[in-house]
Formats: sequence, C-alpha cells, structure tokens
Amino acid sequence: MIPVLNVPFYDKDITTAVEDVLQGMVSGASTGKNLCISATGAHGLIEARKDPDFKNVLQNFYINLPDGMPVVWIGRLKGAKLIRRCYGPDFFESLLKASADKAINHFFCGGKDGVAAALSEAVKSKFSNARITGFYSPPFRDMTDPEMNELGQRITESAAHIVWIGISTPRQEKFARNLAKFIQADYIITVGAAFDFHTGRVKQAPKWMQNMGLEWFFRLLMEPKRLYKRYFEIVPKFIWLNIKEFLDFYIFKKRHI
Repeated sequence: MIPVLNVPFYDKDITTAVEDVLQGMVSGASTGKNLCISATGAHGLIEARKDPDFKNVLQNFYINLPDGMPVVWIGRLKGAKLIRRCYGPDFFESLLKASADKAINHFFCGGKDGVAAALSEAVKSKFSNARITGFYSPPFRDMTDPEMNELGQRITESAAHIVWIGISTPRQEKFARNLAKFIQADYIITVGAAFDFHTGRVKQAPKWMQNMGLEWFFRLLMEPKRLYKRYFEIVPKFIWLNIKEFLDFYIFKKRHI
C-alpha cells in the first residue's frame, strides 16, 4: 500500500488485485469477513479532507484501488513503481469475467430503479457470468437500521459472496461500512458509476483521455450543470494538497539531516 493524502492505496494493477480477491476466497481468508474494497480517486480524497468520518472509512477499508491517474502519478512519485490505475468499471469487468466459471455469487446494489436488474442481464451477455443471485436499488437517502436489516437478510438468502455497490462517493463507502453490520459476505466492493457504464446509461471517456487523467474533463463536458462545481473544487485542491504534502515532507527531512 502507498499513502496518498493519508489514505492507503493499492500499489499494483487490476490483474493482481483480481488475483488477490480470488485467492482470499480460495484460501478461505475472506470467508464471511465483509472485506471492503473501494475504487476511489481525487474526488474521494478531497471528500475525505472535508469529512473526518469518511476519511476514517477509507483508512479502514481492506483495499482502496487507485481509480484515477492523478493518484497513480502521486503514488509513483512516492516510490510505488508497480502502481497502475485500477479503474472501478474495469475492475468490475475483470473480476466478473475471472469468476464466471467459479462458484462465486454476486449481488448488485445501486443505481436508479431498474439499473441493477439491467446490469445482471448485461453481465450475463457481456461477461458470460450468470451467477448473479440478487440485486437492489436503494433509496436516495440514508436507510434506517430496519431497512438495512431487511436488505441484509435478502443478501444472506441470496448466498452472495461479493456484494457490489454502485452509488457515488462518499455515500457508497459509508453504505458499505453500514451494510457490513448486517451481512456475512466475503467482499463488499464500491465501484461508483460502473453500473451506469456497463448498462450503457452513461458514456465513458475515450481510453486516451482516461490515460491522460482527463476523464474528469470528459464527464464535465457531458454533464456540465451537475459536475462543474465538483471539479472546479477537486482539481485545484488535489494539486495544492499534494504539493503542500511534498513540501512539508522535504522541509521536515531537511531540518532533520
């Protein structure tokens, strides 16, 4: 793991991350542990700076995958030579494909009404994985404990090993932490807009824009009214906070030589 703004990030690639998840299930190390995995990036880190509770959530997750290139670049500057972007939708696709011929059940939780159901059909046709044992679209508000308990029973009855959460940051990570009180799965994995991408409801940025760290700009062009405030805060803050962290580190280092 490599820390970026005091949050630990996975320092390898998607292939290795998928292998680690599957190995945990084969060995029994993850059985019933509700190990939480997030795919997060600059947006999540800025939210974590504003919300100590959310920062605590990320710091205690089993793995935080570097969902965006800016986190990857900072990780490399800090010495993580093997770190690669672990984009949530790509991780979702890779793990669904890798587990298609295994006795591993998946449960989808997120999206507007009908999205999780549509995703289960898309996964069968696109990734040849029919082991989807349930889906649920949560209300756009905090769920009560009785509601969470009912959802937990539904997931338990589905015999799901991996629960996928597709909402938005930071709500999805807090949702995962809360859900872990009511179920006993192997993994709870938050993947943001992956549900919308894989059902064709939202268009993804071209790969060249993703590789250049410009996905945020593409999404801004697609949804300017909804996203302009978010990105005009995130981009400059992320750059400044990381510059400040590096300056503080080198000043401290110089003083103690």
